[in-house]
Amino acid sequence: MENTALQDGIATPLTSLNSDEQILRDSVRRFAQEKIAPLVREMDESQKLHPSILPQLFDLGIMGMGVPEQYGGFDGSFFGAILAVEEISAVDPSIGVIVDVQNTLTVNALLNWGTEEQKIKYLPRTVADTICSYALSEASSGSDAFSLKTQARLDGDHYVLNGRKLWISNAAEAGFFIVFATVDPAAGYKGITAFIIERDAPGFQVGHKEDKLGIRASSTCELLLDDCRVPVTNVLGEPGKGYKIAIETLNEGRIGIAAQMLGLAQGAWNHAARYSQERQQFGKAISTFQAVQFTLAEMATEIEAARLLVYNAARMKDAGVPFVKEAAMAKYFVSMVAERVASQAVEIFGGYGFVKDYPVEKLYRDAKIGKIYEGTSNMQLATIAKLVLKG
Repeated sequence: MENTALQDGIATPLTSLNSDEQILRDSVRRFAQEKIAPLVREMDESQKLHPSILPQLFDLGIMGMGVPEQYGGFDGSFFGAILAVEEISAVDPSIGVIVDVQNTLTVNALLNWGTEEQKIKYLPRTVADTICSYALSEASSGSDAFSLKTQARLDGDHYVLNGRKLWISNAAEAGFFIVFATVDPAAGYKGITAFIIERDAPGFQVGHKEDKLGIRASSTCELLLDDCRVPVTNVLGEPGKGYKIAIETLNEGRIGIAAQMLGLAQGAWNHAARYSQERQQFGKAISTFQAVQFTLAEMATEIEAARLLVYNAARMKDAGVPFVKEAAMAKYFVSMVAERVASQAVEIFGGYGFVKDYPVEKLYRDAKIGKIYEGTSNMQLATIAKLVLKG
């Protein structure tokens, strides 16, 4: 029986999949295990995406999954994109975030706010061969996202942008960017405006690449805008509506990060469960010891609870019902589960878990970012508290 996201007006959390979703999940899982897994350690150590990965992601059809057929896409569901992020992240969360940002942030922003001309120009590229990056954060603008300093000044039929963006995912690979700047600092958040900026735009430069704790194959860079000229036609939405675009897309993006952390947790559990049946101590596999069994059972229970939250939020988004609270809950809870499960996986591996020869060490490092980007855990709690107290 196929899933339904709504029953009597209430979202029903289901982890079962219909036949099309099962085919998608299995296809992405097989790709991740066969094509990505052999390159994970090399990419982590070099801090570079292997050149073979991006073309294969596009060929697999998991970039720009929600793009309608009229713009060269497959008109896939948001839930399908979440499944893809989960399965990729079970093998390498670095690649998972590449798929996530493309689908849950940039494509959704273009679909929901782009003009017809912008959709015709940019959406086919997100499906075929081009990464789009999302640039909101600045040195003084993290959780307080709308205190950004980057400014845009109208000059004839162009805007001239000056400023600096930090911690921008996928920046090294992106062909164009959605960049937020203020056209009127005195207007506060009502001056924030979103711009589509081509990588080769005059005055635009991708700068320093961060040396990170985890998800090291995913590029995180600064963007430098020095009298960067952007055509008026590349304003996304309309001047002063950037805050609304950012809020709406980040609500969707949080489900994507929750899916990334869910995949990470499942991958760590898979490694720990397999190792527990191989590792011999006192003449028997450590999986026969009750302490190890109970740890694995607790990990599995938390992962399943996390999956329910993620899938429910994604299905609510597809059903067109309010999902902000559920997205925040998923992001908050699953990031905790990922960190805890990855830590426990390291402990099950014992001394081997602390060295790079085994995969759980990397997953433990990768897990930390889940509580930080696309809204810290404290910001998620603030959102949850506000909405539940409203009743």
